[in-house]
Parts: sequence; structure tokens; C-alpha cells
Amino acid sequence: MASAAEQLARNLSFSTFSKAKALQQRIWFTLGALLVYRLGTYIPLPGIDPDAFRATFQQSQQGIIGMFNMFAGGAVERMAIFALNLIPYITASIVIQVVSTASPRLEALKKEGESGRRKMNQYTRYLAVLFCAVQAYGIAIGLEGSQNVVLMEPWFFRISTVITLVGGTMFLMWLGEQITARGVGNGISLIIFAGIVANLPATVAQTLELARTGAIPGFAGLGMLVLALVVIGVIVFFERAQRRLLIQYPKRQVGNKMFQGDTSHLPLKLNTSGVIPVIFGSSLLLLPATIASFAAQGDAPAWLTTVTALLGRGQPLYLALFAFFIVFFAFFYTAIVFNPTETADNLKRSGGFIPGIRPGERTAQHIDYVLTRITVLGAAYLAVVALIPEVMFSQLAVSQFIGGTSLLIMVTVTLDTITQIQSHLVAQQYEGLLKKSRLGGGKRR
Repeated sequence: MASAAEQLARNLSFSTFSKAKALQQRIWFTLGALLVYRLGTYIPLPGIDPDAFRATFQQSQQGIIGMFNMFAGGAVERMAIFALNLIPYITASIVIQVVSTASPRLEALKKEGESGRRKMNQYTRYLAVLFCAVQAYGIAIGLEGSQNVVLMEPWFFRISTVITLVGGTMFLMWLGEQITARGVGNGISLIIFAGIVANLPATVAQTLELARTGAIPGFAGLGMLVLALVVIGVIVFFERAQRRLLIQYPKRQVGNKMFQGDTSHLPLKLNTSGVIPVIFGSSLLLLPATIASFAAQGDAPAWLTTVTALLGRGQPLYLALFAFFIVFFAFFYTAIVFNPTETADNLKRSGGFIPGIRPGERTAQHIDYVLTRITVLGAAYLAVVALIPEVMFSQLAVSQFIGGTSLLIMVTVTLDTITQIQSHLVAQQYEGLLKKSRLGGGKRR
């Protein structure tokens, strides 16, 4: 039997949305913030020749720079103030979360509630500024090594580039937090999502042009379209898949009446970590590879050129590292967001238990066992979806948009945002029902 929330969700309609004024304001705020982000991707850095840089970018866009440009929404090919996007902030978040598992001080901060969370966010911002400054300086050095790109004095250009790119990333961090607090969806994910979607028309047109000119076989173009649709279907299926553990509650006696024990389910998502492992893995690969790629364009040592080539799109080292990061962060992030011991304690306090499993520590072990098994499947699904299309499309030199990483981010963020909108509408219906019941009670008096 469906729950009350599920029944309300089925009854959602356009009239319900039209009455949800607060939700409409949140959606408009989100769209306005994303529009500001898109405008910023067209403001170029001071002191560069756009035409000369565009020519340099065309020579390396199919490598790791092409993937970075995909995440930045085309800001890299225009060398805009948002060229670094949120990659330094995501990388800093990874480092802080990993260090917090080994640092007793940071672990204690996580347990302090809101005040601890604010301090952790503050440390993350400081580290993000450091990563951003290092990455911006490396980009400035790489641009100086490119022919006729920089129009300023070297040190003045380096300082202005670091200040501009760091300021752009800090603004995007603030904008993402505002979207999360005052809009709909996760702000960081939506900004990356907007950058990928913005390149959709151009990348589709580019792929069709390659098929028309014979650069790729016609059947290959059709196969890519079919594969993209299959990948989207697989993503939707796995993101919605759950392993439900049966929870049973004992009989209760209230006064002279005996109430039958209730049953419910503890839903465990097959992919608890969502799209986070893919974003984190891409960020860790992009941070050193981007600096190496730009620096290798000038008079770079041989080892740096070799590293850049090994970390290129579709290369074995790149794929191996990407798969490792995806699997690692799938387990790591799941361990952060879901605590089996805490869940078992909550069930014990509420009187619930899993049939055949003793409450307390044995229940926690059982939940952890089931969660580990389904996380293996979730991590394997993420790795396959992210890597197989990358291998195929890199051989055809097709845009990064059609790769598994971009499709995974687009579909997952869309599902999460729709779920949040649906939650707001269900809450709106609940409020309407409560108001009607109060009015009805007043009339009967």
C-alpha cells in the first residue's frame, strides 16, 4: 500500500504548482543565478589576445583541456574569469573530508552541529583559495609560454590573472551556496550542470558535421546516439534502484486496546553517493593535468610533456586513475553520509527491528554488510558508465559532452532537482490540507 506522501505525489498537477508561490520564487532565483554564471563565462581575462588564445586552444581541446572546458561551460576556450569554475573548491572539499577522517580535531568539529559545520566550510574555503591561486599561477605561466597570447608585462599579468581567477571561483562558491539556500537543488552541481548543458547545441552540431563530412562513419554517429540513449536509461534505472530492508515494530497496548505491530522499509539506494564520485575524481585529475597541459605548451621539460600525454583523454593511465577515484569516493562518500550504527540505534530506540536480526550492534553489522554489497554494484555502475563511453568517443575524437561523465552529471542533477521540486509541492499540498481541516473544524463549532 502506498504511503500518504506517495499518494499526494501522484496527485500533483499544474494547479498545485501555480499555488506554490514560494517554490516559484526559488525557481526564478535559481534561473537568475545560473544566468549570472553564464554571463561570467563570456568576460575574458585582462591582458590576453582572444584570437591567439583561440588558435592555441584548438590544438589541445580534445585532451584534458577539453574536459576542463566542458566543466567550465566553455569558459576555458574564451579564457574567461570563471575559467577555473568550481574545481579548486571541489578539490579542497575532498581534501578536508579525507583529512577529517584521520584528524581527531576535525572529527570533533563535525559533531558540533551547525557551528562545527561553519568552521569546516571556512577551512574548505581557505584551502580552495590556495588551490585556486596555485592553479591560476600555473595557467598564467602556461599562457606566457604560448606565442602572442599575453599582451602585458609578465609579472603584472601573473598577478592580475591570479586575482581575477581566484575572485571568479570565490564568487561561484558564494553563488552556489545562495542557490542551495534560496533556490532549488544543489548549487554546486547545478552550476556544473548549466555549463555542460550550455554546450549542448554546439557539440551536437559539431558531431553532425563530422558525420556529414565523413570524419566519422555514418553508422558510428547513429551508434553514438543509440549508446547515449542507453546510457541515460541505465543511469535513471540505477539512480532509482533501492534495496529495501524490512523493518517490523512490535505490538503495542494503549489502554485496553491492543494495536497490531506495523511494518515499514529502510530504503538503501544502490548508488548512495550519487554523482559525487565522478565529480570528485574528475576534479582530482583536472587539477594537476590542467597546469601540466598549459605549461607543456611552452618550453617545458620532457617529463612534463610525457605526463600531459599520459593524462590525455582515453589514455590508459587516465582511465585507471579515473576508475580508482570513482570507486574510492563511492565508498568514502557513502561512509560519510550514511552511518549504520546511528541508524541501528535509532531503530532500537523506536522499537523497530529487522526480522531475524538482534537489535543494536548486530543490526548495525547487517546494515553495513548490505550497504557494502550494494555500494560495490553502485561503484561498478559509475565506473562503467563514466569510462566505456570515454574510451569509445575518444577514439572517434568526439566532443566530451557525449561522454559518460557529462551524461551522468546531467541526468543525476536533473533527477535530484526534480525530486526537490516534488518535495516542495508535496509540502504545499500538506499545508493546504491542514488549512482546510482547520477551517472545517471552525465551521462545525
